[in-house]
Parts: sequence; structure tokens; C-alpha cells
Amino acid sequence: MPKGLTMHLSAAAAAELGRQAAVAGTPGLMNLDLIEGGCERWVIRIRPGDLAGVAIARADGITLFSPAEQVSRLAGLNLDYRGDLSGGGFLIRAGEGVQCCACGAAFSRD
Repeated sequence: MPKGLTMHLSAAAAAELGRQAAVAGTPGLMNLDLIEGGCERWVIRIRPGDLAGVAIARADGITLFSPAEQVSRLAGLNLDYRGDLSGGGFLIRAGEGVQCCACGAAFSRD
């Protein structure tokens, strides 16, 4: 992972982020922030643009930004995307010390 970037994007996540950014008119720029969750402490929210954040991940022509104060919470996480005929969604793939909700979009750290 390049220096200064804290999150890893799967190929599927990068492709879907790129598609959503293009549709929204912000090619290559997406934002991820955390909001208080119900099933776990934090839920990811993904929106188009950079929204004055710092770059936390880059892959396949997409740069993902996050508010600076949330970067430490995202360190070491992997963002994946799963889609099927009934829809799709972004999922957190966590490592040691992180619990993920069954929904895949919420997590807590020890």
C-alpha cells in the first residue's frame, strides 16, 4: 500500500467506486465517512467527491477520501464490494481487533 494510505480496496470495490463516481460526475473521486451505527459502533457511508478529506486509498483510477479525524479508525481495513441480481453493497473485511456486523457495512474496534 502506498505511503500515507490506510485502507485497501479490492478490485470489485475499486470498480464499483469508479462506476459510481463517473455516474455522479466526479470521476475518480469518492468519499467514505463513518456514522454512528446500530449493530456495531461505526457504519460506513460512501458518497461521490472528495468532500475536503484526505486520501485513504487508491486503486484502478479511483481515490477514496475520508475526514482526517476518522483516518485512524479506518487503518488496516479492507473495502470490498459484492453484487448479485438483487443488488449489491460495500463490505468491510476486517483484520485482527475488528468486529464486523453481519451486514458487512458496520464495525467496531477493540
